[in-house]
Formats: sequence, structure tokens, C-alpha cells
Amino acid sequence: PDEQEKLIKLNTLLANLVIFHNALDLMDVVRTLVAEGRPITAEELGALSPYLRAHISRFGAYATDEIGVEPAAFNPELKEIDFTVLDLAA
Repeated sequence: PDEQEKLIKLNTLLANLVIFHNALDLMDVVRTLVAEGRPITAEELGALSPYLRAHISRFGAYATDEIGVEPAAFNPELKEIDFTVLDLAA
């Protein structure tokens, strides 16, 4: 039971890391599009999801040659997009 609990926790952690990595990639693309002059609305951004639900490779095909490369600091703010049009707090 202890080993099974560890495996469940590690699988959950791995899934969360993959989702976070996908979110980072999405934000890089969004920031690139905004920098190129393409307006992105909050509705368009809301339609994106870092949680893949199709074409998932169970064990993945992940590059390991970049493991030693330290990523740039994550900036969670998207100042370019006006979120006031959505009432997200309600």
C-alpha cells in the first residue's frame, strides 16, 4: 500500500508538471503572437487548455537533451490581454 501511494503521488506530480509545461509553451506562443501585432482576446485565451485530452502518448516522447538547461524565470502576468471584459470572480 505504501508503494502504491508513492506511485500515485509521483504520477500525479508528473501529470501536473506536464500540464504546467504545456501552459508555459502556450503562453510563449501567445506572447509571440501579441508581439507580432496579433490581438488576442480573453475569450480566445479562455478557449485554450494546457490539459491535453487527445493524441496522448502514454509514455511520451520527451527530449532529454535539455534537462541541464535552466529555463528563464516564469512571468505569470499577461499585461497585453484585457481580462476586465470577463467577470471571472462571479
